[in-house]
Amino acid sequence: MRQILVDYARRHRAKKRGGSAGELPLRDATQLLPGKDIDIAALDDALKELAKVDPRKAQVAELRFFGGLSFNETAELLNVSPVTVSRDWSTARAWLHREIDRGRRNGC
Repeated sequence: MRQILVDYARRHRAKKRGGSAGELPLRDATQLLPGKDIDIAALDDALKELAKVDPRKAQVAELRFFGGLSFNETAELLNVSPVTVSRDWSTARAWLHREIDRGRRNGC
């Protein structure tokens, strides 16, 4: 699902020559940037960078954003406790927020 959304966003953005058409609302995205649409391509890029730093946190974010899984479902899938997922999710959200915001400020 992640790749489908990312491909769609990148194709759509290319058609608009870099316009904001690549921004799509996600159900859980409001927890990342309240009141804003999420740029799927920017989220994908940030998730790839997070995976280099902390693969499990990137997995948690991917499963929550793109899979729509709950804390318990994510914990079961990754064989960790729901508390660990909650901590990873909080940290990943903050990290992704910072990276996406940094990209916007730099005009990426």
